[in-house]
Amino acid sequence: MTTLILACVGLVLLSSLFFLLRPMRPGATEEDLDQANLEWFRRRQAELLEESDTVLAEDARLRLLEDEHLRTESQSAPTQSFPAWVLLPMLALLASALYYLLGAAPDVMIAGQLQGMRPDMPPQEMRELIQAVEERSEQRPENLHYLALLGRYYIGQEDYKRAATTYDALIDKMPADSQALAYSAQAEYLAADRTLTARARLRAEQALAVDPHQRTALGLLGMASFEQQQYRAAIDYWQRLLVLEQVDSEGAQMIAGVIETAREQLAAQDPSTTDPGAETAPGEPEVASVGISVHVPVPPGVEIAATDTVFVLARNADANSRMPIAVQRLTGAQLPVTLRLDDSNSMAGQKLSQTPSVIVAVQVSPEGRPGESNARWLGQIGPVSPALEKEPLEIQLRLNDNWANSPR
Repeated sequence: MTTLILACVGLVLLSSLFFLLRPMRPGATEEDLDQANLEWFRRRQAELLEESDTVLAEDARLRLLEDEHLRTESQSAPTQSFPAWVLLPMLALLASALYYLLGAAPDVMIAGQLQGMRPDMPPQEMRELIQAVEERSEQRPENLHYLALLGRYYIGQEDYKRAATTYDALIDKMPADSQALAYSAQAEYLAADRTLTARARLRAEQALAVDPHQRTALGLLGMASFEQQQYRAAIDYWQRLLVLEQVDSEGAQMIAGVIETAREQLAAQDPSTTDPGAETAPGEPEVASVGISVHVPVPPGVEIAATDTVFVLARNADANSRMPIAVQRLTGAQLPVTLRLDDSNSMAGQKLSQTPSVIVAVQVSPEGRPGESNARWLGQIGPVSPALEKEPLEIQLRLNDNWANSPR
């Protein structure tokens, strides 16, 4: 803000030079004009005397006297000049008022307050800041950052209806934003007393259609399915969410715990139901399953960090969606690796064994986030058909050019 004020003051001072230091108009002075008129009169008088035309000579003399008389009157008449310096403060005030009303001065002030937020900020100060954001959002509805900020604040204050209305306005302007769709579904779910309405489910599914790894949508649909005793669907959503967590992290342990609870409820609900994701009991022979075995080596001369996250996923080769139907998550320390994708890795109720043709992709992400844009190394094979054979297919890794060229 200080830099902005100094810049404005500098511009005002610069503009003042055009008022105070006005250059002299080019041209002759009054003395030069008088001399020129006198020379003209003498030359004209000589010409007329040679022609013996005394009438015209007298006329020229009268014209010269008339010009001299008019100039004398103009010089003796009192003149009033407007002081130019008065325009300077008027210009500064007008420019400041226009900038404050039409410019971004309030946005700069709000941004400074947001940056200065601290955990122990008094509630009254926080309310004043939010009120300023609300007023500015009404003045500048095109600023989507304000809508997103207000939506998260209302959810934190448990004002879920207002949060849902705010996210509706945000979705009207950004209908393909997965995060806005997921937060809108969450707000409507909470506003409906933790009931997943048809519109909330649609918003969450739209978020997953845009981004299959949208955490808020996966968690919401998993929790709603569990509360509706749809334990199979809850397990599917939570398994997809588990893949996004760091191995052995607190979040991964929590999600694994709720998945185990859902499996217990599923078994109690229908003892004849088996969960493809459940582990084989000790001593029980492993049953051959339809799937795909792959081998992922480390490229020659390449060193992959042990902390990198490795995603091995399969997606339907005939579908437009890039949503995976089976995923395994590993670490860079486990490479090279040979593994098998089958129905135990399937997600969202899909079965790898029932998919005629799939593409198997490998993504190595230093930041632990799925998606090709977040992967430093990529590999892909297919389309291939799942089968009972376990002969592994080798997937070679290559450097992701987009990741290498992007600033990080």
